[in-house]
Amino acid sequence: GAHRMASGQQAGTVGLTSVLQSAQSADAALRGQSEQHLQQLRDHDHYQFVSSLTSELCDDSKPIDTRRLAGLILKNELDAKDEARKNALVQKWVELSPEQRGNMKERLLCALGAQVTEVGKVAAQVIAKIAGIEIPRRLWPDLVQKLLQNMSADQSQHVHFGSLKLCTLETLGYVCEELTDNVASLEQAEVNSILTAVVQGMQKEEPNPDVRHAATCALLNAVEFASVNFENESEQKYIMQMIFECTQSPDSRTRKAAFECVVAIAGAYYPKLLPYMNDLYMISCKAIRSDEEAVALQSIEVWCTIAEEEIAILDEADDETGDSASGCHNIIKGAAPHLVPVLLETLTRQEEDQLQDEGSWDVAMAGATCLGLVANTLGDDVVPLVWPYVQENIGKPDWRFREAATMAFGAILEGPAGATLAPLVNMALQFLLNAMNDTNLNVKDTTAWTIGRICAELHGPDLDYSVVNPQNLPSIVGVMLQNMNSEPVIAEKVCYVLHNLSTGYEDFEGDSSPLSAYFQPTVQALLEAANKPASAGSAKLRYHAYEALNEVIRCSTKDTAAMVVQMIPLMIGKLQETLQMSVQTPEEREKQNELQGLLCSVLQVVIQKLSSIDSDATKVSLVAFSDQLMTLFLQVFACRSATVHEEALLAVGALVNAMGEDFIKYMDALIPYIETGLQNFAEYQVCTETVEVVGDLCRGLGPAIAPYCDK
Repeated sequence: GAHRMASGQQAGTVGLTSVLQSAQSADAALRGQSEQHLQQLRDHDHYQFVSSLTSELCDDSKPIDTRRLAGLILKNELDAKDEARKNALVQKWVELSPEQRGNMKERLLCALGAQVTEVGKVAAQVIAKIAGIEIPRRLWPDLVQKLLQNMSADQSQHVHFGSLKLCTLETLGYVCEELTDNVASLEQAEVNSILTAVVQGMQKEEPNPDVRHAATCALLNAVEFASVNFENESEQKYIMQMIFECTQSPDSRTRKAAFECVVAIAGAYYPKLLPYMNDLYMISCKAIRSDEEAVALQSIEVWCTIAEEEIAILDEADDETGDSASGCHNIIKGAAPHLVPVLLETLTRQEEDQLQDEGSWDVAMAGATCLGLVANTLGDDVVPLVWPYVQENIGKPDWRFREAATMAFGAILEGPAGATLAPLVNMALQFLLNAMNDTNLNVKDTTAWTIGRICAELHGPDLDYSVVNPQNLPSIVGVMLQNMNSEPVIAEKVCYVLHNLSTGYEDFEGDSSPLSAYFQPTVQALLEAANKPASAGSAKLRYHAYEALNEVIRCSTKDTAAMVVQMIPLMIGKLQETLQMSVQTPEEREKQNELQGLLCSVLQVVIQKLSSIDSDATKVSLVAFSDQLMTLFLQVFACRSATVHEEALLAVGALVNAMGEDFIKYMDALIPYIETGLQNFAEYQVCTETVEVVGDLCRGLGPAIAPYCDK
């Protein structure tokens, strides 16, 4: 019997190799069959399945690609993104006998020293997933010790010592990563041993660059575990020295990882940084100026993180006492005279085509972001460090300098006091408006962004200085409306300006606002932008145009109410068009849903605006549309099966508030959708918004809602 069993098992594993090969076939039918086959094996006997995957991964005679795939499938048997599935997998693993688990763990630990480094790297990931399950449950007490033995000198006789060391360091890093939510599950003695081994791997004497890089990455994952070690001055010094040495490594991957370690330490142990700041300033500025982009970006990130820490400390101090913050070491303040010039230099290193490339991130953008954080930390003191650069470069023939100077100005508008910035803005605003005719798109784009920032930070009725005034308002609006027909990226920034310009007049006293004269052309231009035919940039532009339109309407005054009423039939027409759209594919359905959302949000704002204006004529004209509106909202609800359309729901809430008891006539038709919304626990936002609308209904209908309450 035993003999038959053994040969049966053999057949099973031979089978597995060919199944794994078919799973990577170019032939879809073959792939489908092998996936079914794997599912059968998985369902038939869980231990047999994970054990044979382990055998496959650890068997040197098997092909590399099936070993890799076996490891990845094994990893997915231990973890999942979905919480419920993850818990089920963990349960399955914990229910295996200690012998079954122990047998697999031994084989995986051996695989770290496999001849093929790639196999060791996969084994490292699998071991870490098991550790994430077992260490918090105290099921693998000797793991760290076993891993550290791999690093010790008596292992140097191992055939593949370099590979073993590399994969062991990766394992240590991954284990820390798996346990970040469970820092207490490692004993301090284990943390000390891990740090010792990792820091040893980071030494400049380490001959293998891959090992040094893996060690630096492992330290990055271990930073959060090192709080006790950072309290000990000699250990802290040694760790920092090792990191600084790695920032000078000939291997750019190691340099980048070393700066990532500094970022993590700045976030976790800010109070400990002070003694290292001189060295850190020297090496980071050198990297920002002359290292390759990935390393330079991380070096800038170091200063961003320090600034964020200081902003948080200063904000907290303001909230509590208004005194200066005792916990703030003013690192940014001390470094600023030297750091700001280095950041300003980065601004002229723009990517030529950054506007076309969504989500691009370059040294110039990182430098500008950092400059903004420095401005928030320093306040007024940043102005003399940056303003001369702006004046000197904003008119230069080379577009890079014009754009950089404009970006620098935009970056410091948040932080310093408005009264400090206002005279500078008054000097610069006309120049910026003229720059909206610049021949270079990048300059135009940043100029519009900067004007938008000026409107956001320095414009509003409650300020004792005004950078937007009756003299310059006509040209601000005029220049913006002219540029609404520029490329979508520019038009998008124009929407941002108009949005912030409107917000500044939000609480304007009286029946008329300075923007009333421009209401009609502004609305017209925004609607045209929203209607642009579909192209690369138009979907985003449509969203920004509707957002700006909503703000223009929300901040409008009584004298433009008649024009706001005109928006209702216009939006009704557009909503009716969406009901005619073809919705064969998920993309088309998504598009319909998005457009309906934008249109309903405009209607919500229109209804709220009209019901807040104290004029009976306005109320009458609004209620005259209520039948049409409700019919449409119900049709929009009907486009969806499992969920209720959020924006349509909010628009209904606004209509309830506007109509009060008269809304009762729509209740029978609305109730089924309210029920659907209240039952949608998966999308909690829909659920909470439905609850709010129920509140609106109770307030609006009063006792008349009683018959519906049983539902």
